Amino acid sequence: MAYTAKAMLLLAVLGLAACNNPDRYGAGGPGGAGANGAGGIGTEGLGGPSDPNSVAYFNQTIGDRVLFLVDQSTLSPEAQTILAQQAQWLQSHADYAIIVEGHADEQGTREYNLALGARRASAVQNYLISQGVAAHRMRTISYGKERPVEVCPSEACFSKNRRAVTVLSMGAGA
Repeated sequence: MAYTAKAMLLLAVLGLAACNNPDRYGAGGPGGAGANGAGGIGTEGLGGPSDPNSVAYFNQTIGDRVLFLVDQSTLSPEAQTILAQQAQWLQSHADYAIIVEGHADEQGTREYNLALGARRASAVQNYLISQGVAAHRMRTISYGKERPVEVCPSEACFSKNRRAVTVLSMGAGA
């Protein structure tokens, strides 16, 4: 019995340790106004959405994500407009590097969605490069269907999850 009690206590401690950072996504939780992935930085202390030099401005005013159609990695005209604005902002803020996260909806296999997310992230990266953003400032990652913004069995949710997100981080390097 002592072994079972110790094991339960260890599980409880590990479970609580996993919850030690409730604001890890920034304001609004997953899909909110905060950073949305690995290497991202929050917006606290960096100015608000009305400050054109702030991360909040980039995320909320310019837009940190573009959406895709089902099984597509082709950039829509709307996506190209957002990415052109991102490129302009990034060119005037050379201290930032970016990670382009590719995502997919929950339909399809894990492997297929990881590959689709990678194609989406690459499409965004290639477009930003074509607009003059230096390739050394960027890297891509695919999360496939592993990090949905919303979870429900409807097209309204699926369409929000078919995306690429540009996450800012300091230190672009030379």
